[in-house]
Amino acid sequence: MVHWEGFLDGGTATLIVLSSVIFGLFSLYKSIKLKAKLLTIAGFTMIFVGFLWLGPTVDFFSILIGGSNIDPTVYVLLSYLWVAPALLFAIYLGGELLMPKRKWILFAIFVVLGVAFEYFLWFDTVNSFDQPVTATIPGETIIDASFNTGHPTFLLVALFLVSALVLLGIGFAIKAKQSTGILRKKFIYLSIGFIIFVLSGAFDAIIPVILIIGIVRVVMATFAIWMYLGLKT
Repeated sequence: MVHWEGFLDGGTATLIVLSSVIFGLFSLYKSIKLKAKLLTIAGFTMIFVGFLWLGPTVDFFSILIGGSNIDPTVYVLLSYLWVAPALLFAIYLGGELLMPKRKWILFAIFVVLGVAFEYFLWFDTVNSFDQPVTATIPGETIIDASFNTGHPTFLLVALFLVSALVLLGIGFAIKAKQSTGILRKKFIYLSIGFIIFVLSGAFDAIIPVILIIGIVRVVMATFAIWMYLGLKT
């Protein structure tokens, strides 16, 4: 039987995944009709960002259907293997809109960092997280995986979040200030979306109070909406 904390944890994670996938697929559909490359990039960004909560979502349904948690290693891989794809699509989008002449240099830097992250995640999984990685109440609550703060995986995730906040959240806000009319509104939407993503990801990782995490994740579920509003035309 799922504990109420498990319902809140897993339910809000599922909400993020569903909202991101729905708006991501809709963006991809619209991009085909409009032949809009940036909307395609935005669609993949939404989907991969949403998949960052795939671990708790799958664990939630495993408890609901089978009465037990998934393997902890599977949980952390499902949760974090999407970090590099999400980051790279987001950085490409930001580079295209903010610094098109230097976007490939920026993109190449984060490709190297993304590959490094995936290497440590896959080949040093155990040391990447504080042990043991388990649920508070096995079979009733969702697995909790906390990064080992001295490991390269944590340091790279921290770098990615700071980079996304500065380059995308603040970068789009500055671009909005320099723009007018509908263009300004679109950059504001994009800025809000990425600021929500960065802050939600950080709070989700460091705040242990499940009720607060629930609120944070409900806000995070609006990320894809802001992205879509910023790039729908």
